[in-house]
Amino acid sequence: MTEIFYVEDDVQIALLVKEYLEKNEFFVSVYSTLLEAKHALLCHMPDLILVDWNMPDGEGDSFCRFIRSKWKGLPVIFLTVRGDTKDIVSGFRDGADDYIVKPFELEVLHSRIHALLRRVGGIQETVLSCGRISIDKEKAAVFLDGEEVCVSRAEYQLLLLFMENKGKTLTRERLLEQIWDSNGIYVNDNTLTVTMKRLREKLHAPSCLKTVRSFGYRMEEEI
Repeated sequence: MTEIFYVEDDVQIALLVKEYLEKNEFFVSVYSTLLEAKHALLCHMPDLILVDWNMPDGEGDSFCRFIRSKWKGLPVIFLTVRGDTKDIVSGFRDGADDYIVKPFELEVLHSRIHALLRRVGGIQETVLSCGRISIDKEKAAVFLDGEEVCVSRAEYQLLLLFMENKGKTLTRERLLEQIWDSNGIYVNDNTLTVTMKRLREKLHAPSCLKTVRSFGYRMEEEI
């Protein structure tokens, strides 16, 4: 099922849109502030995001820039009031894919969402990021502040696993199993500790990579 994040502070409009889209086989999560939406995006990426331009804690241009700095392929439609062409121009400059003027017909919104999803053909994220760190899956390369960092195969696989499960705590047992055991390489628990220590040193002790005492580790974006 196609998942949509809808950023809207008007409760009545939000419920109306959510109900209509979910009747048409979408799953919609509603967020009443940009900050709530940012936290949600840092944990999980939907198939598309609808953004009301004027929110209590900011406007669409800054939110679009935030999205494009991390997810270049995430489809964005913003909603703006009639006649405000300044918003429309600004939104496209900062990365929006489409816009709809309020008030709008629900059928029109549904049609525009389908058109955009067909156009983008789904999301294929090849670059993942967290804070100052990014990882290019096509190149199998790690970067810190845009500069490539030389890492071992195990360090790369460890970081990739954290990036793909951002916001989730990964147990030491799971990390050992997925990085070493699944490849037929059986190591003791200390191998993970040493690999983690070396990775942190190479990435200059990033604050987004946290130790969960007596359990494992978690990568967590900090806003």
